Amino acid sequence: MDWAAVFDRPVIILAAPRSGSTLLFESLSKAAGLWTIGGESHVLIESIAALNPVSGAVDSNRLTASQASPRIIAALRQNFARQLRDRDGQRLLRSGAQPVRMLEKTPKNALRQPFLEQVFPGARYIWLVRDPRQNIASMMDAWQAGRWVTYRKLPGWQGKWSLLLPPGWREQLDQPLESICAWQWRAANATIRSDLADLDRNRWLKMDYQSLIDDPLGCCRKLSEFMDIPLDQRWLDYLKQPLPHSRYTLSAPGAEKWRRHEAAILSVEDQWRPLWGEIG
Repeated sequence: MDWAAVFDRPVIILAAPRSGSTLLFESLSKAAGLWTIGGESHVLIESIAALNPVSGAVDSNRLTASQASPRIIAALRQNFARQLRDRDGQRLLRSGAQPVRMLEKTPKNALRQPFLEQVFPGARYIWLVRDPRQNIASMMDAWQAGRWVTYRKLPGWQGKWSLLLPPGWREQLDQPLESICAWQWRAANATIRSDLADLDRNRWLKMDYQSLIDDPLGCCRKLSEFMDIPLDQRWLDYLKQPLPHSRYTLSAPGAEKWRRHEAAILSVEDQWRPLWGEIG
């Protein structure tokens, strides 16, 4: 089967870890015109040794066009297509199926846009940004909770590594947690901004996490137009209700919750404030 023919302008969310991308993904997955693999694609992508930092073939989560060999492209398209399902959980027919709109999200994709562009040409990208104080605080909580470990045995690192693995991660050895998380936030958003700058402006949209919280219906109206996905009654009814907590919520969200880590986050303000001033 020509697996490339399955995908029509996939929608890919790009965001730093703990920025609300799961909430956005879950909200968009209620649309009748979007198909997903049912969750995040960590295992699906990194089961290919050439894309997994632990294998030594790559040094971080950064993937570019140079890693997108014909063999890897074909394998990923096939693996994604075989797991696609609609909002009711119905699997995509493997023969005679019409092209569908896939929704894809995993925080590691913040460092993979040039690679994903080769796998899914013509994709649309949603760049989700969140106030770095809230975002970094949530990342610190994730590290401390131990529920978001991405690499248990990372060569050259003492202990377990959580969340995103940008290039240069070895330089974070012996740094305090707040510095590591601020560095991860900056690396994710700076890379997204740089990568998207090379695309036609009509192929990507930046949106703010707080806007999604304050006005989910308004945000998704804008996104439905951007994605060219109709806002049907069932999706509309879902968005009219208060959005439920995402599946990966650690504790009840709150705009001021970050202040538990206020002193630590402000101590590394020079790492996040300049970029936030440019993109926020």
